[in-house]
Amino acid sequence: MSKVKFGDIVKDVKNNVDRNNNPYEFYVAGDHMDSEDLNIRRRGKFATDDVGPAFTRIFKTGQVLYGSRRTYLKKVAVADFDGICANTTFVFESKDPAVFEQSLLPFLMLSEGFTSWSIAHSKGSTNPYVLFSDLASYEFDLPYLAEQKVLAEKLWAAYEVKQSYLKMIAATEEMVKAQFIEMFGGGNWPQTTLGEVGSFTRGGGFQKSDFVEHGIPCIHYGQIHTKFGPFITSHITEISSDLEPKTKFASKGDLVIAITSEDTEGSCKSTAWLGDYPVAVGGHAAIYKHSMNPLYMSFFFKSALFNHAKIEYVHGTKVFEIKPDDIAKILVPCPPMSLQNHFSAIAEQADKSISELRKSVDAIDKVIKSLINENL
Repeated sequence: MSKVKFGDIVKDVKNNVDRNNNPYEFYVAGDHMDSEDLNIRRRGKFATDDVGPAFTRIFKTGQVLYGSRRTYLKKVAVADFDGICANTTFVFESKDPAVFEQSLLPFLMLSEGFTSWSIAHSKGSTNPYVLFSDLASYEFDLPYLAEQKVLAEKLWAAYEVKQSYLKMIAATEEMVKAQFIEMFGGGNWPQTTLGEVGSFTRGGGFQKSDFVEHGIPCIHYGQIHTKFGPFITSHITEISSDLEPKTKFASKGDLVIAITSEDTEGSCKSTAWLGDYPVAVGGHAAIYKHSMNPLYMSFFFKSALFNHAKIEYVHGTKVFEIKPDDIAKILVPCPPMSLQNHFSAIAEQADKSISELRKSVDAIDKVIKSLINENL
């Protein structure tokens, strides 16, 4: 094991394409990469998209892409195709495979040490960025090559097991969505507007300074996008009790709906509150009190039936919004409560399976992070 600097063993590859004579079909933007996900799951096409002039950097299969903006997001991905990225995305490869194993590179970049260094040396406040010269100075203990290869094999094996569990989670979620459409999407049930079966109330406007360690249980709209599934039974954050007089509360069975998002699919994302106590709801969200089964309604808001209907009401450019008064105009199928309850039982059983799978994912994540941080 020897002490090395990142720039001594890793090359910042800067090969640019002539956009007027571009042989590449695909490009990768920052939002095509997910936090701590080494796979590129989305991509854009030059033939159909309006691609900005910054997209000139060539990457090849096997090279590692790194988002240099907001590096706390840990956007590290291994390319499995050739393409183009913006000049704000670094393209990395090992300078010498006889010294540093290329397959270990993405895990090195996910280590606590590398991430902390990258964040500490980022510049700017609104959209912080890091330079390669700063990353090049990062110093760490590099195991011998034989040890690197063994470590990389262990890490990739664990990562693949994690991916298999994530695929099972996705398949289970899709199964429940398909079951919903099969039971309720055929036009066999009477319909009425969402406004006729319930009413909407906007949440309160919370500021960053309103959040405290001990106060009123709270849900804000960002958590609906990132933390919760079809239904929730416990809160994550709390706000000052001083805000109670002007706070809007969701009760058991209510839906909490995010009415804004950075994409049209995300606007009007919902989750059913099934906790046994009232929970405060933050700004950019609405509370929907209704007379239907809460899980049935939660999946309705996630279904193609709703997503197709809401498009005419979504407005905005960079941030998309749908007003509660407009949501109320959308039609919802009204099957018998017995059928709604039957679907709810299916959804709850699926959620139990997903919860167990997520525990396995979390356990594997701990193993991966332990291997990385103990050896790199």
